Amino acid sequence: MLRKLPGDTARDLVSTTPDTAIVFRPTVVNTPAIVVIVIALWRFLAGIVHTVWRHPTAVASLLVPAAVAVRYGWTWAGLLVGSVLVLGVVWALLHRVSFLAVAGWRLLAFWRWMWIYRRHWQPVMVIAGLSKVMKGRDYLPVLVRVSCDDFTDRVTVKMLSGQSVEDWAKRTDHLAHAFGALSCRVSIVRAGRLLLTFPRRDPLATPIEALPIPPAVDLGAVPVGKREDGRPWTLKLHGTHVLVAGATGSGKGSIIWSAVRGLLPAVRAGLVQIIGLDPKLMELSYGRELFHRYASSPEECADALEETVALMHDRAGLYAGHQRSHTPSVAYPFVLVVVDEVAFLTAYQTDKHLRERVKAALATLTTQGRAVGVGVLAALQDPRKEVMSIRNLFPDKIALRLDESEQVDMVLGEGARDRGALADQISPIPERGAGVGFVRLETSPDPVRVRAAYVCDADIHAMVAEFASSPALPEVPSEEVA
Repeated sequence: MLRKLPGDTARDLVSTTPDTAIVFRPTVVNTPAIVVIVIALWRFLAGIVHTVWRHPTAVASLLVPAAVAVRYGWTWAGLLVGSVLVLGVVWALLHRVSFLAVAGWRLLAFWRWMWIYRRHWQPVMVIAGLSKVMKGRDYLPVLVRVSCDDFTDRVTVKMLSGQSVEDWAKRTDHLAHAFGALSCRVSIVRAGRLLLTFPRRDPLATPIEALPIPPAVDLGAVPVGKREDGRPWTLKLHGTHVLVAGATGSGKGSIIWSAVRGLLPAVRAGLVQIIGLDPKLMELSYGRELFHRYASSPEECADALEETVALMHDRAGLYAGHQRSHTPSVAYPFVLVVVDEVAFLTAYQTDKHLRERVKAALATLTTQGRAVGVGVLAALQDPRKEVMSIRNLFPDKIALRLDESEQVDMVLGEGARDRGALADQISPIPERGAGVGFVRLETSPDPVRVRAAYVCDADIHAMVAEFASSPALPEVPSEEVA
C-alpha cells in the first residue's frame, strides 16, 4: 500500500507493511540549460525538415511568395500569388484529375495535417489514453504523415514502444469523434506503424445501379460494387468460399445477383456452372433459367449438394497425381453453389435427416472443393454458431447490416469490430444501407467497407432474356486431365 507520510514532500512515497515502512524519494536531476536549448533547437530543426519532406508543395506555396516579397516587394508577391491562383483554377477546370494528383490533394493534406490533426494531437492522445507518462515526461505516438483523397484522410502513426494494434482498435470511436470523422478504422502498415482511415464523407450513401455485364470474366475479381475509397469492389469466387451475413433487407440479394451477373459471359461460354439453392422460394426464383440447376425444396437442395460432392470427388480422383489446382474449361467448368438462406437448411429444417445431409455436404464442399473448382456462396441472417456451425470454413466473409454488435466478430472474426467494421451501425433505411457492408478476406485481417450494386427485377428479367437462350454446356466426362 502506498501512502503519504506527514511532513514529506509531495513526491515522497512510502510503502508500508505491518513491520516496515520504506520511503521512496525520487532523485531529481537538474538538466543543464544548454542541454535543454540544444534539444529544443534539434527538435525545431527536425520538425522543419519533416514538414518540408512530407509537404513540399504546401511549403513551397508559402515560402516562394514570402521570398519574392522580401526581394521585390509585396506588389510582385501579390501578382505571383494571383497568377498562380488563376492558373490553378484554370488547370482544375480543364483537367481536374491531374490537378488533384499533382497539387490538390497535397495542399488539402497539409491543411488537414496542420489544422485538424497536428493542432489537436496531444490532447486527443492524452484523453484517449494513448500517451504515456514516465519520469514526469509525456510520451506521445508520432504523427508521421497525412494523405487525402476524395473521401478519406489516411493518417500514418508510429506507435509507442510496447503498444499493440488492439490498444488503438479499442479507441476508434474516441479518435473518430475527436477528429470530426464519420468513423475510424485501424490497419497495420508495418511493425510499429498503423494507418488510421478517417472518412470525411460517405461515398456509399446512395444506391449503385446494376453494373454492366463484363465482356470477359475474371473469376478472381468479379465486379459486384464499389469500395469506400471509390475503387471497384471485385469478389473472388474461384478458389475460395464466401459467406454473406446480414439482417432482413440488408442487401444479401444484391451481392448474390451482382455475382451472378458478373459470371454470365462465362456461363454462356460453358466455363462456369451455377447451382442455385432457394429454400425460401423468393430470391433466386426470379432468374431460375440462368442456373445450371435450380432447387427449392429441402429434398432437392440436399440432392443437389450431394451430387456436387460426388462431382468434386470424381474430379479429385482424376486430378490426383496430375495437378493440384483447377483451371476452368468446357470439360471441367467452375461450379458455384449459391445458397440464398443457408440457415433454412442447416438450422430451421425440421427433418433431422435432411438437416444432417445438408450440413455434411456443405462441410465437405467448403473443406475440399476449392482445389477442384467448386465454390460456395452462402447467405444467412443469423450468424450464431448454433445456426451456422461451419461458418469458419468460409475463408472470405461479408457482414452487411447486423442486429447486434457481437455478431460482427461472429461473422468477420475476432477484433473486426474494434478495427472499424461497424456493421451493426449501418442504416436500416434501404436507400442508405442496403448492400453496404464490410469485407474481410482470407488474405487480409483488415475489414474494407463496400456497397454492392442493386440488381432490380427488371435487370434480372433482362439477364434471363439475353442469356437463358444459350444455356451452359453440360459437364463432359473425360478420362484424362490435361
